[in-house]
Amino acid sequence: MLFEPRSGRLAAWGNALLAGLVSPDEAVLSIVGEDSVHRVEGLPGESGPVGLTLALGRLRALGVTGLRVALPAPGHPLGLSGPPEFNARALEAEEAVVAVGAALGLVPEVAEAGPAGDVHVSVTWHCLPVREAPPADVPSLGEAERELAEALREATVVLTRLDVAGSGPVAEAALSAYRARADAGREVLAPGYPPRAVRVLALAQRVDLLVSLAYEHGPGGAVAASEMAARAEALRPVERVARRALVAAYNAAVEERERG
Repeated sequence: MLFEPRSGRLAAWGNALLAGLVSPDEAVLSIVGEDSVHRVEGLPGESGPVGLTLALGRLRALGVTGLRVALPAPGHPLGLSGPPEFNARALEAEEAVVAVGAALGLVPEVAEAGPAGDVHVSVTWHCLPVREAPPADVPSLGEAERELAEALREATVVLTRLDVAGSGPVAEAALSAYRARADAGREVLAPGYPPRAVRVLALAQRVDLLVSLAYEHGPGGAVAASEMAARAEALRPVERVARRALVAAYNAAVEERERG
């Protein structure tokens, strides 16, 4: 249930590889995760889809020095810089990776095959030209951490009053699973990321989990239409702040390197 976008894994472990902190095999295994296979199509110099190992090497040869994440939503082109064609594709996928050092971006297309319980997931990353410009609405780590804490406090007051703050056995089970995964030392980011980025990412993921639970497990005490509208109104800015924090965390390695 944790929100761990594929673009985040690709950027985090791609950045670690570009910095020489992990091997290509380690980076690819971490990016693919539980998926069956990832391939990249549209790379300059390649006539067809290629594997991730070759693709990451090709990106380095093209001058790519880092990877940033974009997590756009309708009305909020978070992390994007254009052109419209790339933005539209990223918005449809709700995520993308934008290269630093070359005007290229990667958008995932996910395909599933097989019966229930034995589903194989393949991902094709479409490599497309992007505009070299500052990404939209990406905060610093410090800004993201402050915004996240403030939004969480404000929303908790409203959600608790409406009895939709993620209570009940299903919510508790999901939160227990989250805590167990965190306590087991799951590496939420790749080597090379500052501790503050790890902290911000973990908090943003937890907030996103709570928001998902509030949406998924009924209206709770918010039985009146006005109260249900108030719940949605309370969740909307929290979702936006959580996405901004996720992007800030995943992009922290590039931002820190650029600051010297």
